[in-house]
Amino acid sequence: MQALRILLAVLFSWLVAVSGAHADPLATQDKAKQTWQLLDYLAVDYGGAVRDGKVQSASEYEEMKEFAATAVQQLAALPSTPALPELKRQATALSELIAAKADAKAVADSAHSLAAALVKAYPFPLSPSTPPDLARAKVLFEANCAACHGATGRGDGPLGAKLTPPPIAFTDRDRARSRSVLALYQVISQGVAGTSMPSFATLSDEDRWALAFFAGTLSHDDAMRARGEQSWGRDATAKAVFPDLAAAATLTEAALSERMPPDTARDLTAYVRSHPEVTITANGTGGVGLARARLQESLAAARAGDQANATRLALSAYLDGFEPLEPALRARNQALLTEVENSMLAYRGALASGKLEQADATAQKLDYLFAQVDTELGRIKPSR
Repeated sequence: MQALRILLAVLFSWLVAVSGAHADPLATQDKAKQTWQLLDYLAVDYGGAVRDGKVQSASEYEEMKEFAATAVQQLAALPSTPALPELKRQATALSELIAAKADAKAVADSAHSLAAALVKAYPFPLSPSTPPDLARAKVLFEANCAACHGATGRGDGPLGAKLTPPPIAFTDRDRARSRSVLALYQVISQGVAGTSMPSFATLSDEDRWALAFFAGTLSHDDAMRARGEQSWGRDATAKAVFPDLAAAATLTEAALSERMPPDTARDLTAYVRSHPEVTITANGTGGVGLARARLQESLAAARAGDQANATRLALSAYLDGFEPLEPALRARNQALLTEVENSMLAYRGALASGKLEQADATAQKLDYLFAQVDTELGRIKPSR
């Protein structure tokens, strides 16, 4: 009996160790995410606490010092890696800048540099896997956020006046230009300690990303978005700075302003955040460009008698190319979405039946439909 108890104790210890080993990467991700959030908060809000070497708000300054100290502590709790000593050094340097009431830009640059190094050393997802559905996000915002933040994000909701501290105004241009969509996603996911902002972790990851992108559009107006769309269409540089969804989620307007005129950076940010799907179609590496390419490869395989490969490529045209665009297209043109889906189904059916001529005709129809999708999603081809 004693031997059995010993065996069970050993087995239990082994299970706990194995469970801990499997859970640790997720726990590390969560710790890194929260530390990143602290650093981003510091970078954005420090300017409201200190100006020209003088404390503007004693309570906010104390919060800045507390967050910097917490970042140092949380870094120390992360698993050891070759990058960790340098991260700790940067965190200490950031704390010293804050203690010295340094210039807001110096603190922001230090915090952002440390945050970027943290993500590199302890990677975690920087963006959604597919473009978010902003039409759904608007409904979610009205249901979950407007009571405090206001219908248009001005921080003037009916409950907002009763809250201390008051809810942030997403329309505040000074703060918005330094805030990334990823930072908004982190706040939505985890909440903000010491405030009335709760965690919305009960929402799906897709919904939280959609809300983050939507909140990130509220400091911009339609005129900014229209000018940004024009820049996107005529300037290859615009596509180069937003090559994918991760760039759309992590790049701030302030950072972009260091690479192009501030007004251009503002307008381009306004457009990309309100139309994140364009980052997929921009360089033909995904979206419609990939769907077209896979469909042509599938047709070539079918003509060569390789039905298995033709079917695989046809599925890739849908799953890897078109499917990520569906949320955005559904919000704009449900009929076109349905027609594309039905045509892709018909194409795969023709392949399965060995009807090459029918597959060829359906592929031609799809090429025409893809051109309509390009137009519907606002992709403007650069002039030559």
